[in-house]
Amino acid sequence: MKSILLSVIIIIIISSSCVNKNNSVQDKEEIIAVLNQQQKDWSNNDLESFMDGYWKSDSLYFYSGKKLKSGWENTLNSYLKNYPDKSYSGTLKFTIAKISAITPDSYFVMGEYNLTREVGNATGTFMIIFKRIDGEWKIIADSSC
Repeated sequence: MKSILLSVIIIIIISSSCVNKNNSVQDKEEIIAVLNQQQKDWSNNDLESFMDGYWKSDSLYFYSGKKLKSGWENTLNSYLKNYPDKSYSGTLKFTIAKISAITPDSYFVMGEYNLTREVGNATGTFMIIFKRIDGEWKIIADSSC
């Protein structure tokens, strides 16, 4: 009887870990899809659509250029001011170095960005935090330099 109980417990643990791995793979694929869409939107100079990847909240945090900004609207306005047209926004390419779970509903993503543009290319690094909100992955914090 004890061996049957032990076998059942082992099967449950193994099954549980397989489900978590599958969820993790799916989560990462969904997060990468958000980032891929952001690359397309940015490269089309559609900064408002680019911002769809961010949490539309006053609690969104963005840290860049030694300045901490909060709020979706403030972040969008900053992008519109600093990248007024295609010559400034250029073509965006992300290189993802690491995606790792923080909790089942949040991940951090570290990587590099590369802007190829008329006014001069720009490169840098970023660390963003994604959170699943109402079934969708949204960036809740972004630190880029």
